[in-house]
Amino acid sequence: MSGETMTLARFVAALDFNRLPSEVVERTRLLVMDHVGIALRARHAADLNRSVSAALTALGFTGGQSSVVGDIVGYTPPGAAFYNGNLAHSLDFDDTHARGSIHPSAPIVPAALAAGEMTGASGCDLITAIVAGYETQIRISMALGPTAHYLQGFHPTATCGAFGAAAAAGRLFGLNAEEQSRAFGLVGSQAAGSMQFLADGAWNKPFHTGYAAMNGLIAATMAREGFFGTAQALEGQKGGFLKAYAPNPDPTAVVAQLGERYETMEIAVKPYPSCRYGHAAIDALIALRAANDIDFRDVDSVEVGLPRTGWNLIGDPETTKQNPKNYVDGQFSMSFVAAVALREGRMGWDDYANHLGNDETLALCRRVRANVDDRCEAVFPN
Repeated sequence: MSGETMTLARFVAALDFNRLPSEVVERTRLLVMDHVGIALRARHAADLNRSVSAALTALGFTGGQSSVVGDIVGYTPPGAAFYNGNLAHSLDFDDTHARGSIHPSAPIVPAALAAGEMTGASGCDLITAIVAGYETQIRISMALGPTAHYLQGFHPTATCGAFGAAAAAGRLFGLNAEEQSRAFGLVGSQAAGSMQFLADGAWNKPFHTGYAAMNGLIAATMAREGFFGTAQALEGQKGGFLKAYAPNPDPTAVVAQLGERYETMEIAVKPYPSCRYGHAAIDALIALRAANDIDFRDVDSVEVGLPRTGWNLIGDPETTKQNPKNYVDGQFSMSFVAAVALREGRMGWDDYANHLGNDETLALCRRVRANVDDRCEAVFPN
């Protein structure tokens, strides 16, 4: 009986566009359009552009034939994957998968675009590869148990995204199952991403998806050229990803209904550029404001209930969340996005610049408290 790594590798290697359900193809096409639109806005709005562009130039990643969304400069394939991965995640507007608690497109589409340009891939090839990446990343995250993975300090979009990027690139390179399993073996040694950025609003989060895309592309390229990676990247007992990165993983989740149930269909686009755990509250506050003609100056306090994983990300510690200093703080502050929603009846990217320095908004922010609500936890336990 094959292990989870080889079973997944066989699925990736055998995936055929003509056998994909039409709804999966259409969903993927829309997700790619959403991804490119977000990256284009980020290329002209994200603070990280200057430093990423300068660093890639200094490192010799410019002058190639690979494309970055919204840029006229040519990059090498790893450079383009890295830059596009940064752009896709910098606004925190990119798509999500709830049960995996991840952003699928941010690391996967950049790797696929770079590999696609390397191989002259068709649109059908690209969609097939992206589906392979989605299914890989999502299933590995669900196998870890994202709550446990978060509590150990890891960022699953990055750690699992590296595997998804390797799958997408590997599919475009035409790797066979053995080669794809070796690509997984290589990228498992590069699967990383710490949540420590929440402490000070640092830019690590988009950096994570940039290097996940780049590392997946490199791992698949190395495997294509015969580099020998370990065969049991996921289930191995000497440091396999699942055992090393979570206390009680469920390896069967990697392969359960593989090729029958497409988790791609559960990927959702974001209506607001902030952590998805706060979006239900944003919706509710916008609706309450409209229905009751609420003036934010009349609000004494707001209580928001969250599932525990959400509270860990956007509700705790309360003092930090009620006093955001920069846009990353704001993206991960239930208090801030609630205050903006209640004041403006919306929550958009420009609201970070408009409200992070606004005394009235920040005063309202300090009147919003988030807590763990058992009712939320019951319907969203992981």
